[in-house]
Amino acid sequence: MTNMTSGGRIMPSEVNSQTVRAGVYARYSSDSQRDASIDDQVRICRTEIERNGWDLVQVYADPAFSGASTFRPGYQKLLQDATTGALDIVVAESLDRLSRDLADVATLYKHLSYLGVRLWTVVEGQITELHVGLKGTMNALYLKDLAQKTHRGLEGRVRNGMSGGGICYGYDLIPGQTGARKINQVEAAVVVRIFEEYAASRSPQAITTNSIRSRCPALAVDRGDTPRSAATSPAAPASSTTSCTSASWCGTGSGS
Repeated sequence: MTNMTSGGRIMPSEVNSQTVRAGVYARYSSDSQRDASIDDQVRICRTEIERNGWDLVQVYADPAFSGASTFRPGYQKLLQDATTGALDIVVAESLDRLSRDLADVATLYKHLSYLGVRLWTVVEGQITELHVGLKGTMNALYLKDLAQKTHRGLEGRVRNGMSGGGICYGYDLIPGQTGARKINQVEAAVVVRIFEEYAASRSPQAITTNSIRSRCPALAVDRGDTPRSAATSPAAPASSTTSCTSASWCGTGSGS
């Protein structure tokens, strides 16, 4: 007999609890979140598994990984184990922990269903086609909204004369000041010379060759105030063309 709540959620009794091998998946996407977020997700999933009498055989975790992509080590290991028959059910806190992309959610559900592996979340219970359609659409809309807000925030930072992210050759980070940059005078001299040669109609290949011959300082690994010495780093910046066409070199100051 099928047991359902008034909201239509399928109850645990519908899943045979005898020797059911369960795998837990946990994920958070932001570096600002705590690693404890993974522990919290695993804890409530473990409670769900124990309540249903299943056997927890594996925990798959992806800390600080976006749900917009399936290229996550924990997620890929889960798919691999499901394919080899190591799991009977996959348990997560909610469907968006597995993926926020509608197509990826549908693909995962179809793949697991084909393998005979059930998909279960603490929030929704047993996942069905209805959950995939509704929750997948909601998660996809969330991603679109998040992308727009992130782009807006980066644009505002750039308009204020700050960096939108990353570090360009010729600049150093300013500790404690997000988005702020200071000019690395040693590397800046190389950039100025590259621009002068480019303005003199020298080809990017010729500029790169000249930079290598002059043993200009390469992009330091630690991006500290002191670039690597010419003795250990004889190579030029990765691309003279990039330097010549970069808007970051239109003037002086903190960079953009």
